[in-house]
Amino acid sequence: MSSDDHRCQWCGTDPQYVAYHDEEWGVAIRDDTDLFVKLTLDTFQSGLSWLVVLRKRSAILEVMDGLEPGNLVRWNAARIEAAMGDARIIRNRAKIESAVHNAGVVIDLANAGRPLSTILWDHVDGQTLVNHWERSAEVPDLTSESTSMARELKSLGFKWTGPTVCYAFMQAVGMVNDHLTSCFRHAACGRNQS
Repeated sequence: MSSDDHRCQWCGTDPQYVAYHDEEWGVAIRDDTDLFVKLTLDTFQSGLSWLVVLRKRSAILEVMDGLEPGNLVRWNAARIEAAMGDARIIRNRAKIESAVHNAGVVIDLANAGRPLSTILWDHVDGQTLVNHWERSAEVPDLTSESTSMARELKSLGFKWTGPTVCYAFMQAVGMVNDHLTSCFRHAACGRNQS
């Protein structure tokens, strides 16, 4: 980024947050496992700042078997208890248990021929919704699409995936482009990412 470029204000100047903004946020993800990982991390964010999750992300992935649904679905009470004892991660029992539970839902859906990517991306008709916000105050916390996604996920048996969590997830995985128009990433993330 050159000195003439601008970025969204929410990432501030923390190097890890800036790198996340510049390299990951808003980039389209379509792989089922990668989407599950990101959705799970967004459930861990609930009630916290994303920077907290970002700083603990590597430990969460290490402790929780990479958040791979095929691994998590085999977890038992002892594995959950062991994770609860690891101070490197976000030790919220309900969030850890929901990750394990949601992994089972993802496996069941895949076995029924319903890939997670299709279920999620259908809420934006398979293409990135490009917004043109000029100020951070314009960016919503949830939308009709995230509300619809949350409703469907709940009906499928997912836990901890409300409309606000779903919208943060949609922003992160490029389903919506919420980079401000003044941000140097807006154009790159605004291209049709289908």
